[in-house]
Amino acid sequence: MAIYYVNPAIGSNSNNGTSEDTPFSSFWAVENLKLQPGDSVLLAAGSVFNDQLDLKYSGSVAAPITIGSYGVGDAPVIHSPNDGIHSLYASNIVIENIKISDTGGAAIYGGSVSNWTVRNVEVDHTGLAGKSGSITFRTGSNITIENSTINDVNGDGVWIEKVNGVNFNNNTVTNAHGTAADAVQMNDSSNIVISGNYLDQTGAATPKGVIALVRTVNALVEDNAIIGGGFGIGAQAGTNIAIHDNDISGYGGYSWSYAIGLGDQGNTRDYDISGNYIHDGVWGVAVSASGTTSYVREGIEIHNNVFDDLSQAALKVDRPASGSFHDNVIASDVRPYSISPTIIAANTFPVSNNTTLDEAQATMLASSDSLAVGDTTHTDTAPALVATHDSLKISSDLDGAHYGNLLENDSSANGTLLLRRFEGEFVDKDGVTLTGQYGTIHVDSDGDYSYTADAAKLAGLSGDVSDTFYYKISDGTSLHFDTDTLSISIHVDDLLG
Repeated sequence: MAIYYVNPAIGSNSNNGTSEDTPFSSFWAVENLKLQPGDSVLLAAGSVFNDQLDLKYSGSVAAPITIGSYGVGDAPVIHSPNDGIHSLYASNIVIENIKISDTGGAAIYGGSVSNWTVRNVEVDHTGLAGKSGSITFRTGSNITIENSTINDVNGDGVWIEKVNGVNFNNNTVTNAHGTAADAVQMNDSSNIVISGNYLDQTGAATPKGVIALVRTVNALVEDNAIIGGGFGIGAQAGTNIAIHDNDISGYGGYSWSYAIGLGDQGNTRDYDISGNYIHDGVWGVAVSASGTTSYVREGIEIHNNVFDDLSQAALKVDRPASGSFHDNVIASDVRPYSISPTIIAANTFPVSNNTTLDEAQATMLASSDSLAVGDTTHTDTAPALVATHDSLKISSDLDGAHYGNLLENDSSANGTLLLRRFEGEFVDKDGVTLTGQYGTIHVDSDGDYSYTADAAKLAGLSGDVSDTFYYKISDGTSLHFDTDTLSISIHVDDLLG
């Protein structure tokens, strides 16, 4: 396993390239090597390359070929009139810690490849010659794109086609320009996870949408911030699609604009759409199609979402479909649903148990009040303060936590309950304070938050009381709303005694 260094400032293609003191000067020398599994090609920090890097050889699963950087300073930059990095048939490749900008074509293009990882890569201002999306993979398997940024590109930010096994996690994509450009598009692919990303199309010229999934099988779209575009998530054809716990907002521009749309480009089966906060847009979830298409639309479950500040209905169903719309929270000024009379008559898409924001808040307040003082059933060894997270997503992996999630292992001492994380990936919550009946929650600059009981408010009480919080947190520029509850149980005698 060899390491090759490339530094155009001091290098020469007549060097052996195997040390920082004897680097190559250009990609030409690298492309004339027969790279072996485990080899690395490292580009000098601060260097600029004005050519396309062609990768012709494969690593192995245990020993991939790595393209990365070395030295101190800015990430090395690849400019190119064509693609930044281009490969056909090479597999087991890692691309990391570099920048690709001002290319005529894609930043990274891989065709008929497998086991590629793109991590900590910055992509900016690519596709200038009107070619493919900034990161493109066509035909293959096991593609991971993570912890990378894609900004101000022409065409799709990410284009995935006919790939089995895609992980697109913890990335930022802003402003993919073009009437046919989405921030992320995946076609005819399977076993997909899109999680923890910040995707913002509000500054795109002639934007299309944010996430487009077409004819996908087994896809999870979870814990993403999805902003702007003509639509949020277009999952127009697919099987076994889960869309959970996303914040979708700011989409519009068309009478048909939707947060989540399905049923327009093929059969749709077994969709679970839940836990999403959908706001500041046109339609909520649209089960629809242009023309008189006869696609199958079945097993569509839409539940436990929040719909707020929409100009049209939370739910639209205007083509034959089966499923249900239940246990959602809908702002009082949002029309709950628009379902065609024939579907209502057939009762294939029942609506039940949905509430307004005001009703949900009133229910939670009543639940809190019903926890009367005087309950002394707790044991003496119980902590004075206990958090109950209700149905909020709990994660025991600190690194895997996402916006809005709570973590396990809370602890209480001296009248303060430390709630391990309410992570501020998308909204800066520093300084936010929530006031309850018996205490307050305050969020610090690290995203950690704590509940502090107020001894003055507890004076004269005994037994157990409880504070319940229903999240609607705003920092003045952004809004996060969580339909679940956080209850703090206070054992008054233990705390004040």
